[in-house]
Amino acid sequence: MRLSENVRQIEPSGTIAIAALCRELRAKGRDVIDLGVGEPDFRTPDFIAEAGIASIQQGMTQYTPVPGIAPLREAIAKHITTTVGKPADAAGVVVTSGAKQALFNACFTLFGPGDEVLIPAPYWTSYPALVRLARAQPKILETTSEQGFKVSVAALEAAWSPSVRGLIINSPSNPTGAVYTRDELAAIAAWAARRDVWIISDEIYMRICFNAARATSLLDVIDSLDRAVIIDGASKAYAMTGWRLGYSYTSKPLAEQFSTVQSQITSGASSPAQYAATAAYKDAARADGAVRAMASVFSKRRDKVLEHFREHAPEIYCFPPDGAFYVFIRIDNYFSPLVPDSAAFCHWLLENTDVALVPGSAFGADQYARISIAAPNAALEEAVRRMGTALRGVEVRV
Repeated sequence: MRLSENVRQIEPSGTIAIAALCRELRAKGRDVIDLGVGEPDFRTPDFIAEAGIASIQQGMTQYTPVPGIAPLREAIAKHITTTVGKPADAAGVVVTSGAKQALFNACFTLFGPGDEVLIPAPYWTSYPALVRLARAQPKILETTSEQGFKVSVAALEAAWSPSVRGLIINSPSNPTGAVYTRDELAAIAAWAARRDVWIISDEIYMRICFNAARATSLLDVIDSLDRAVIIDGASKAYAMTGWRLGYSYTSKPLAEQFSTVQSQITSGASSPAQYAATAAYKDAARADGAVRAMASVFSKRRDKVLEHFREHAPEIYCFPPDGAFYVFIRIDNYFSPLVPDSAAFCHWLLENTDVALVPGSAFGADQYARISIAAPNAALEEAVRRMGTALRGVEVRV
């Protein structure tokens, strides 16, 4: 089959592939513990779900304006204003079918052939693919656990060339849980302004933070949206992954361009999802309570998982996350001629323990694997126990 050049370098999402394999094995009767899933294991708060149901019952199921219904855009702008203490303009908000659509809009609008986009690794699996779909070139900057899996201004400067047009930052990070400090983000923003580089700041996990009420937003450290795009949404904080509701926030002229692109792809997001999200963003008191409760559970699970590894698999290094709901573990000591990389390791682990992780290769860090802690405590402990038992007889490469 002869395919377009647009898709020849695009591979399926690594996280979605693991989820599909888990479903297949469960259908065969296997007791699979799926720690690959990238979504909260919580119900959407009832008052949010009820608003979506009410919109259906009231017949509000028609097409919506491409950038989103006005009440939702206004509620998001008010939420941003309250969160960062700076006035936000609803005209800069474009509501999307998930945050991935917002990222696509930004990459497709801002970048093109001949452009390079800096992406610190480990990165969320779709960033390079989205850049390539725009016919631009991702330029990967490796980071290490010793650096806290965060890119430095020195590394950005070393990677810069006149072709570099963009930088994608994700804090808290998927897959590492690393969180940039205010000073670190301010330094990166100053560098980008000096080099005339667009920053796309993916803040979808901003409110799932373990050492503060929220992670620092790029909006906290910049005065202008002239070269910045904020990506966020309802998926993670409000446990609304299946509702597919994200948004971008940027300057009004650029938001209008995003809306034009989206009008030719997905048009507006699902109308019931928009009415549900409006309830979430308007009723801040109830929504914030639900978010804080969920973040607290994830924080306690993080501590428990690290404790379980110390007890059952002390030879495995775990990077301690400050946000999101993942733990990044180092596994390359277990590589061998038969298990040469993280993908092979995760398949071996699944076959031998019925525990599903996502290989680090999906995130540009083949020495690692990602564990989702969006699972009950008992399942997390059993998964780590199974891993420890299976790996105990495996020769560790020094």
